[in-house]
Amino acid sequence: MQYLARARTIHYSLSTIHYRMFRRRNLMPLADRGPLRVMFVITSMPVGGAETLLVELVRRMDRSRFLPELCCLKYFDPLGEVLAREIPAFTGLLAHKYDVAVLWRLTQLLRRRRIDAVVTVGTGGDKMFWGRLAGRLAGVPVICSALHSTGLPDHVELLNRLLAPWTDAFIAVAEPHGRYLAAHEGCPVKKIRVISNGVDVERFHPRWPDPALQQRLGLTSETPVAGIVAALRPEKNHELFLRAAALVRKKLPAARFLIIGDGPQRAKLEALAKELALTDAVRFLGTRRDMPEVLALLDVLVLTSHMEANPLCILEAMACEKPVVATRVGSVSETVLDGRTGFLVPPGDAAAIAERTAELLCDRDGAAAMGRAGREHVIAHWSIDRMVQGYQNLIGGIYTAKRRVHTGHPQFIDCGQCPATNDEARITKEAQSTNDE
Repeated sequence: MQYLARARTIHYSLSTIHYRMFRRRNLMPLADRGPLRVMFVITSMPVGGAETLLVELVRRMDRSRFLPELCCLKYFDPLGEVLAREIPAFTGLLAHKYDVAVLWRLTQLLRRRRIDAVVTVGTGGDKMFWGRLAGRLAGVPVICSALHSTGLPDHVELLNRLLAPWTDAFIAVAEPHGRYLAAHEGCPVKKIRVISNGVDVERFHPRWPDPALQQRLGLTSETPVAGIVAALRPEKNHELFLRAAALVRKKLPAARFLIIGDGPQRAKLEALAKELALTDAVRFLGTRRDMPEVLALLDVLVLTSHMEANPLCILEAMACEKPVVATRVGSVSETVLDGRTGFLVPPGDAAAIAERTAELLCDRDGAAAMGRAGREHVIAHWSIDRMVQGYQNLIGGIYTAKRRVHTGHPQFIDCGQCPATNDEARITKEAQSTNDE
């Protein structure tokens, strides 16, 4: 009932908004104006893959062309606090789930800041809905949604799907992810653009483990170490990691297992580790700011998720020359090349995960060769600079296309009019084929 009441309230509000609210924007040529003001809208910024990528994107945008700003609808959280010290940042606009007044607050903020582009960050939910709707009402020329996940618990709800006509681009993080958005999340195929996640290969590089950190964690240079980097949430399936760890220990009693990340399931997972007699072998490290140093401790990265889009932790580990054992879900097969940069296993198969992990822990030469191949693969296809350039090209391209046909009020321009790379054109064609099937 609350959901229906919210929908009726929104419908009534929109029906009473006069056409004059869509204020005319004088879209000057990019060469004749200052940098485009870009507002990234997100609910909050805990430590996670999408949030970490947003920090890197904001920091690396060309300030002669783009001026990024941040709006965390609810609260900043750790990474939001970091960005708030570096760029204009705003929070506290959404008091609760059904706070429709956020629309007025956000619209006024976008107008006051004279925002040229809104990019909502995250799949579905309040940030995607209110961010795009406020952008439309404020007359923002460019409206995009960056979607970073695949499947539950995140999905594009009905109300968010209704705003597709007012959205210039849906940003996928890999080609299979783009096809998924078209086939299952209601994103119009002609508006999907692929901008692959990227990693800073200068920060994440091969290095020797820190002896002091090893000592604090009870490790030695001879200890076989496997680890998982993921928020402690159900979709990451840490239970599977622990059950696989118990099987690995039967073959390698000296093996140790690091769980990097925090979240609501920590107590449950600690109890399961105790139940599996892994208390002495598992270390829960929580959220870490020293990820390159932590990854240096690992011999193998393991990811056991039920679903993924294009996980950042895999890219970071591979940049550090770590082989990866991961479930074959989402777009993981684009980064983990089975038998070359690691191994792919069926989702939910603890025995297969344990077998492949133990294989790499025992064969250090083979693991090292896979690690080197992984770093080469990341450098060639998944650099952070390539990701940043993708966002800049997309935002600038849409703005330029809109200016060409500007008629005095905000108007949707098909992203097909904007410059597209060969990859972007291919995802559009392949996603169309998926829908036709």
